[in-house]
Amino acid sequence: MEEAGYRPPKVKSQPHDERFEAVRPNHLWHLDYVHRHINRANTHTLILLDDHSRYAVGHGVDDAERANMVIETFEQAVQLHGKPEMVIHDKGSAFWSWRGISRFTALLTELGIDQIVAKHKEWNGKLEVFNANIQKELFDVYRFYDVTEMRRRLDTHLHWYNHRRTNHALGGLLVPADRYYGRADEVLARIEAGAGPDASFDTLDLRERVLELFKVVSHNGTAEVWLMGQKLLELHR
Repeated sequence: MEEAGYRPPKVKSQPHDERFEAVRPNHLWHLDYVHRHINRANTHTLILLDDHSRYAVGHGVDDAERANMVIETFEQAVQLHGKPEMVIHDKGSAFWSWRGISRFTALLTELGIDQIVAKHKEWNGKLEVFNANIQKELFDVYRFYDVTEMRRRLDTHLHWYNHRRTNHALGGLLVPADRYYGRADEVLARIEAGAGPDASFDTLDLRERVLELFKVVSHNGTAEVWLMGQKLLELHR
């Protein structure tokens, strides 16, 4: 394309080498929206993601970014999973107010939860990756007739993501529920032993998981070789 005269736009890149991961479930939750048109209807899907496990602890759908939906979704997630120690989000008006105190900030203060406003999108990077994947794995795959159908498929997709979809960030062998519910060591031991389903866990049928046993990925321009969830080597340019 360059030989034919095309000149790619110059994009200023900022190195992002710092990596952070919460030390336990409910240490930090990320909040962000996915925007999508569903059969000409504008939808804003709010996702709440646990940093330590990548477990989607809550979600909600509305036709705009509203504080009411944020508060309702957050309170439901707290009721189901307990409250986080911290939350992080962007400067969206449903979360944050430059003048006075937003309703969401007031709720967090009442619950004793620290609020972090991301100065850079990389701070919310785990949820940015999640949102990109849900676009590819759900919204780009299905054509929804209405928002009701989208909500139904979204519920199914998030359950699959939490309990069936192995996550590269967790080594390629674990699903978010394994780490969130503290059973990662048990699952890895069962995988190594070649064990089948366990009747004591209704979502722990390992036969339904697509395990990434071997893979080569690129991270910041460096190729990484992984085997059974363990990084074997890095291939620098």
